[in-house]
Amino acid sequence: MKKITVVSDSHGNRRALDGLDTVFSESDIIIHLGDTSADGSYLQSKYPQTLIVNGNCDPVKLGENERVIEVEGLKIFACHGHLYSAKSTLLKIAERAKELDCRIALYGHTHRAREDFIGGVTLINPGALYRYGEKSYLYLVLNGEKFTAKTVPLN
Repeated sequence: MKKITVVSDSHGNRRALDGLDTVFSESDIIIHLGDTSADGSYLQSKYPQTLIVNGNCDPVKLGENERVIEVEGLKIFACHGHLYSAKSTLLKIAERAKELDCRIALYGHTHRAREDFIGGVTLINPGALYRYGEKSYLYLVLNGEKFTAKTVPLN
């Protein structure tokens, strides 16, 4: 069993990231989905198990634009979402995930937490840790081919 914590769109709100130290310390993997990748790098300095994806507001690209992570035999596609038009459609993300043989697709960019199922792919947005609006992150537990996803609000 592996525990993954996914955050996105922190936009420099390190206070929110620091508030998740207990959760991060218990995570096998931490994924920062961009905006900003510098925040992901900050997390990586404290938690080496952090993986970083670049966002559209990242002046310095410290991660990859997309990545596939295999955990417990399950493939996960991770991207920020801006390169796949996430604000207008999720079909492109679902298609890319399926093309890469991934059952889960993680994305950010919209600042809104949601979960969808398209074409055999579960798409999950953890929401944002941005200073304004509803803050949330994703707690994902994988056990073999099974997974449980829980969006956790911080407000």
